[in-house]
Amino acid sequence: MAGKGKSGGSYRSAKSGRYVTKSYGKSHPRTTVKEAPGKSGSTGGSYRSAISGRFVTAKHGKANPKTTLREK
Repeated sequence: MAGKGKSGGSYRSAKSGRYVTKSYGKSHPRTTVKEAPGKSGSTGGSYRSAISGRFVTAKHGKANPKTTLREK
């Protein structure tokens, strides 16, 4: 598992919500989300698509748990 690195942010799995290595994140772009470096604050339980990186509705997030990540 990768921690928050100094350069370029970190990757999280949409399936488990856990941080993954950079190489895993790059080789699985449809199921991982790259987080911006220095990210702080809360998104209030929003859902983000692992495919596009954009925020999606709660309905879409709940219907597609393997390709969306719930951010807290």
